Amino acid sequence: MFENHTINFDILKQRAFNLRWATVPEGVIPLTAADPDFPSAPEIAEAIIRFTRDRYLSYGPPAGLPEFKESVARFFQEKRQIPASPELLFPVDSAAFGIYVICKAFLQAGDEAIIFDPVDFLFRYSVENVGALAVPFAIPATDEAVDFDRLEQLVGKKTKMICLCNPLNPTGKVFTRAELTRIGELAVKHNLIILSDEIWSDIMFKPHVFTSIASINEEIRNQTVTVTGYSKSYGLAGLRIGTVVASNTAHYERLFAASLHTSTIHGANVLSQVAVVAALDECGYWLEGFVSHLQRMRDLITTGLNSIEGFHCRTPEGCYVAFTDIKATGYSSADLAARLLSDAKVAVVPGSKQWFGEGAEGFIRMSFATSENVISEAIQRIKQNLNS
Repeated sequence: MFENHTINFDILKQRAFNLRWATVPEGVIPLTAADPDFPSAPEIAEAIIRFTRDRYLSYGPPAGLPEFKESVARFFQEKRQIPASPELLFPVDSAAFGIYVICKAFLQAGDEAIIFDPVDFLFRYSVENVGALAVPFAIPATDEAVDFDRLEQLVGKKTKMICLCNPLNPTGKVFTRAELTRIGELAVKHNLIILSDEIWSDIMFKPHVFTSIASINEEIRNQTVTVTGYSKSYGLAGLRIGTVVASNTAHYERLFAASLHTSTIHGANVLSQVAVVAALDECGYWLEGFVSHLQRMRDLITTGLNSIEGFHCRTPEGCYVAFTDIKATGYSSADLAARLLSDAKVAVVPGSKQWFGEGAEGFIRMSFATSENVISEAIQRIKQNLNS
């Protein structure tokens, strides 16, 4: 399922946008947006076809299709050890929008929210767009310990939320149960909402194990709102579908009001919900094969990157992105990314503040959700170009 011949590059060049095959010049290999090059599982397409065959594409219930809510609740109960209730979760049109909804529900102008640094720009974007201040907390891109004492020092009278991204994009760090307990206890102590982004939680590399912070204990769970999506696990980015999961009725009501789902301004596509049900209920075999392939690609790309002079890539514990320290090359992140694009014909994401925060400078990020052939060719191009 995950060989080079299974990738239809012609279709990717027509449909894969967001810095990928459809937007880069001909001949460029895009290791940019974290989106698989492989087609999604056949059961997902078949479920959509069955649903549309009757040709009724009516409004769905604002809180989500019953089968969607049941399937997602069962996933959290069985796979994440969270006693999730179908009545306390609802679909959103992407995990990105889910992050924004949580910020909108629990932050006001002048509030503060702690975000990691580096981390995906969507956290800062969402916090700032509701008028709050994003306070960065440095998470080492190495094996260095997280400074939890420093984290507590950042909590002030205006702090209302801590934003957790686990596994952490772009570094690939997976937080241990002990680390999550420290974060959860701090949130309980200071009455902070925990925004737990778990979109990467299926992409775990052995021997690392994912723990959902809401599974640790009831006290921490009641401070937590979980958001997840299905693009990273099942290749559904274009369907724009995610889930927001509350742990109590009071939180759910605030979140659902903030989502604007009670009007027709916002809502989740019914076809996307059908796709998620098929993914969660029928496509476990596909996800297992995908993660197994990704673990091999992780080893391939990190070995290749670390063979390039001036590059140092810590092996990611989760996520299918390689975050490489390039400071020894003498280039800035933006300058090296520009050179690789123009000369090596490989597109990467620079560690610029606009993407990941100030802590990402001196790094570049590459997605490895593709074939061995593509990764090997990209590494060879980069190595040849920099050696020249």
